Amino acid sequence: MRPWVLSEVNYGTIKGNPYEVAVLPMGATEPHNLHLPYGTDMYEGTDIGESACAYAHAKGAKVVVLPTVPYGTETNMREFPFAMNLYPTTLFKVIEDLVESLVRSGIRKIVILNSHGGNDFKPLLREMSGRTEAHLFLANWYNMLDDVYHDIFEHMEDHAGEAETSLILAYHNELVSRNEDGSFNADDGKTNPTRFDAVNKKWVSITRQWDLLTSNSGSGYPHAATAEKGERLMKVLTERIGDFLVELSNSELDESFPF
Repeated sequence: MRPWVLSEVNYGTIKGNPYEVAVLPMGATEPHNLHLPYGTDMYEGTDIGESACAYAHAKGAKVVVLPTVPYGTETNMREFPFAMNLYPTTLFKVIEDLVESLVRSGIRKIVILNSHGGNDFKPLLREMSGRTEAHLFLANWYNMLDDVYHDIFEHMEDHAGEAETSLILAYHNELVSRNEDGSFNADDGKTNPTRFDAVNKKWVSITRQWDLLTSNSGSGYPHAATAEKGERLMKVLTERIGDFLVELSNSELDESFPF
């Protein structure tokens, strides 16, 4: 039993060891090119959440990671089979209900650990501000890497590219599909531009329709991925998220929190 993993602990453990911080990983169920499992975002959220909480627990943090929610918003992948969609309003309601359960359990510090780019939770934080006793924090792990990304990877990541493939190689190698020669059973993750220059330059934003954007749902070059790169990425994320969890656990809930 790992005392920082809610699905593994028992009531006797919780009664004698109250938590200060709950981490809620949010994943998705969707295709990731031809070679990665549909549960890639769920696995990543679980692995990163458990690793960061183990790190924080070892430093004395009273932190627990909840089971990963395996579904996310998939409206732009609706043409791909088994892209299991929860509309944003539905997903917000799920989180609101879970937050209510956590508050009733005595938790006032909650970290949403988001592992799916199709989820946008900042509006939820604004909507819930002042409507719950809990303080919500949002951690999109893929946004934590700008200063170190190119120290680890050769190609930019968007979806099922080098970074995600490296993570799954490191922790779920048996789930990566390969050809007979050992290469990944994946295309190169090339994407199609829109007809609008302003959209291509990101001056104007749209919701991208992935069956038109990509060939097989991948938008990132995966073939340079290695398990070693995935382990290096996990170390960075574990320390960055873990150190925050330690600070959050130790921080007093006074009138000016979190300032």
